[in-house]
Amino acid sequence: MNDLRHRLFIFLILLTVVISVTACKTEKPEPVAESVKKDIVLAIGGEPDTGFDPTTGWGRYGSPLFQSTLLKRDKDLNVVNDLATGYEVSQDGIVWTVKLRKDVKFSDGKSLTAADVQYTYQTAAASGSSIDLSNVKSVEVSDDTTVKFTLKEPQSTFTQMLVSTGIVPKHAHNKDYALKPIGSGPFKLVQWDKGQQLIVEANPDYYGNKPFFQKITFLFLGEDAAFAAAKAGTIDMAAIPAAFSKQAVNGMELIAAKTVDNRGIMFPFVKSGGKTKDGYPIGNDVTADASIRKAINLALDRKALVQGVLEGHGTPAYTLNDGLPWFNQEAVFADADMNTAKKLLAENGWNDTDNDGIVEKGALKAEIKLLYPSSDVTRQSLAIAAADMLKPLGIQVKVEGKSWDDIVKQMHANPVLLGWGSHDPLEMYNVYSNKFGGVEYYNPGFYNNPKVEDYMTQALRATNEKEAWAFWKKAQWDGETGLSAKGDAPWAWLVNLDHLYLVKSGLNIGNQKIHPHGHGWPVTDNIEEWQWKS
Repeated sequence: MNDLRHRLFIFLILLTVVISVTACKTEKPEPVAESVKKDIVLAIGGEPDTGFDPTTGWGRYGSPLFQSTLLKRDKDLNVVNDLATGYEVSQDGIVWTVKLRKDVKFSDGKSLTAADVQYTYQTAAASGSSIDLSNVKSVEVSDDTTVKFTLKEPQSTFTQMLVSTGIVPKHAHNKDYALKPIGSGPFKLVQWDKGQQLIVEANPDYYGNKPFFQKITFLFLGEDAAFAAAKAGTIDMAAIPAAFSKQAVNGMELIAAKTVDNRGIMFPFVKSGGKTKDGYPIGNDVTADASIRKAINLALDRKALVQGVLEGHGTPAYTLNDGLPWFNQEAVFADADMNTAKKLLAENGWNDTDNDGIVEKGALKAEIKLLYPSSDVTRQSLAIAAADMLKPLGIQVKVEGKSWDDIVKQMHANPVLLGWGSHDPLEMYNVYSNKFGGVEYYNPGFYNNPKVEDYMTQALRATNEKEAWAFWKKAQWDGETGLSAKGDAPWAWLVNLDHLYLVKSGLNIGNQKIHPHGHGWPVTDNIEEWQWKS
């Protein structure tokens, strides 16, 4: 039934185009200049399953659109003010005092005050969602424009909590808020037809730069349908996969946004034999061998993956955070080096003694499964290509597409093609820390290196972001060890995807900062800058 409704919705869109063209031929009205067109139609990704409530995670991967945040990042990822006029951190890194603008109103006309900030963070902390505010001891209001956050321990990454958490109104935050959000952001929600479209209008009370576009319609279309709508001329912008990027569309330009939206192979780090509390197997005897993990990293040709799978729209990936301020360039290594990879295996006792094309060490053969979510064509292609690249190395990789439910049961004992990418260095801690071993998708391979753990803890406990960067970099590679492929190689990162958009000729979407993982609509982070080119 849902599929029928979806196809009917697309048919109505295309029918509208036909009717419009016919009307133009009959009545021949004067053309409307694009420079005065104040509404646009976008198909840039799926709708949020849980709605538009920042206290449960909306806006973490891009602008919350309807809400404002205390701080934000500019196109170079520097932290700048938004609702805040400034903030101070105590010398011990425990107390963060934030001063607020006085001229901010919610879209219902009521003023935003420090009490709303306090309520937002207290509610988010109690929500049990993906927003981790467990280190916050208290949030206090000094006056209408001053909020004081007291932490349990210093936390350099607390800046990101102030960047990514949209402020909700205390007076209007109820059980229906996620469906009908009220905020102080550049736009306000007008209509949401679930599974079909979202219509928003400019917020006239917005304190920041006034958006050029007064109305935006978001269509929730699959990749094929969005591409068809772009070709039909019914939308102004569409997010497309790399597979469609070679097909020219009249009146549209292809724009590629650089990202840290990465894809990589997670390896079980420990030997087999353990079980999770749910009874799922832990460990893999093949990938527990460091020489196997390092040889795979050396043998994979990342540039070939970018060209062959992504049609050139991406970059080779070497860490979780390539190109970000805390990225350690020393972690990059020369890949596509089959000879060195073979030599490494041989030196560590892996040889093809029975001449079947698969190396073994004693009775253990280098045979592994590589799982990927069966609904993701790009991950499937990457998995198949990687498996083919590893055959000459003597490692037999069986690629299997699974549902996420099945992956959850098998990912602690088998390599999985996963994806991450965030503007928050805390993600590195979550993905690699021993404390998150087996916790959701964070560290399913149970990676553990005490020295790396110490570096990351020092990074967290630094009193500011820039002081922390040196420790994040050492965690990747300190010259002797680290979480990168030069060190323990618990992952084989493959590529950073470009986010690709077909954009109507003449539409300027401003200076895009490097995008995080593709959840939400990160491309709209600078929505106030969008306009028609003069």
